Amino acid sequence: MNDGVGPAAPADDRRTTTPRPAAAVGLLGGTFNPIHVGHLRAAEEAAEALGLARVLFVPSAQPPHKAASGRDPLAPAALRLAWARAATASNPRFAVDPLELERDGPSYSIDTVRELAARLSPSRLVFVIGQDAFVEIASWRKPEALLAAADFAILTRPPALESSLARWLPPSLAGDFALEPGGMRAAHRTAGTRLFALEITALDVSSSDIRARLRSGRSVRYLLPDAIHDAVVESGVYGPPSAARSVRSENSPEERS
Repeated sequence: MNDGVGPAAPADDRRTTTPRPAAAVGLLGGTFNPIHVGHLRAAEEAAEALGLARVLFVPSAQPPHKAASGRDPLAPAALRLAWARAATASNPRFAVDPLELERDGPSYSIDTVRELAARLSPSRLVFVIGQDAFVEIASWRKPEALLAAADFAILTRPPALESSLARWLPPSLAGDFALEPGGMRAAHRTAGTRLFALEITALDVSSSDIRARLRSGRSVRYLLPDAIHDAVVESGVYGPPSAARSVRSENSPEERS
């Protein structure tokens, strides 16, 4: 519209726009040996609390901090990848990325974060991690670079023990961060990345317990997502499938009728 004072300026010259912040993408890594309902619920709550556009589940190939044994095996990578994909398929916000399984050698988080950050730019990367793992982060490869390369969402379960980032940050890394009042958030002093402590629903589910149950032929129903329950049990990776099938049959309505 021209007010008569002079020619109207082109629309693009008169309008200013504020760039929308880049979407945040969560990264949840682990062996997923096997993936279970606790993993899915943790990812869902982190996505909801932080407004994550997506959560990428990244199965590790050879985790340097975990060693498998003959009695407590690491399932083949192809199976863990297939189970993760099947378990997350019904949630449009979840996806599975096989980059660590396609990489030779041990799985180091700094390599994964750098690759994903470059690929997903300008999206902001949020590393989703349990509090028990975060307190050990000083022992990981290049921890200073890792904390400067991505935000971290540190998951706690009620009641949170020593519920302050000041207590969870290893002394060698604490000086890199400025804590916010309350001690549940912090900002990196130079890189601008952030730490968030998130309290999530307490689900007493673990992959190690599921493996132990399968070794002894006990039920793991409702601990594993329905989409993968039968595939995990019948794989025989963690225990004789016949024993697990007998437990399932004893509980089925058809067998009781």
